[in-house]
Amino acid sequence: MERTKQFAIEEDKGAYTRMVVQEVYEALKEKGYNPIGQIVGYLLSEDPTYITTHQNARIKIQSLDRDELLSELVRYYLHE
Repeated sequence: MERTKQFAIEEDKGAYTRMVVQEVYEALKEKGYNPIGQIVGYLLSEDPTYITTHQNARIKIQSLDRDELLSELVRYYLHE
């Protein structure tokens, strides 16, 4: 008997968000920026110019919904 597979959208979204944030972090670091400060600036202002275009980081972070990104960061911080 085959078991029904379950598809976890939330887990996939969270994994994708974490991957994008890590890639953006690395791109900012490679360019010599303070990655934490730049990402915080972006989150507070929604101004994409806080994020470098290096490695398509700006396009990547803009592909994320800001509310979902903030939720994922809080979930990660609180270990949920």
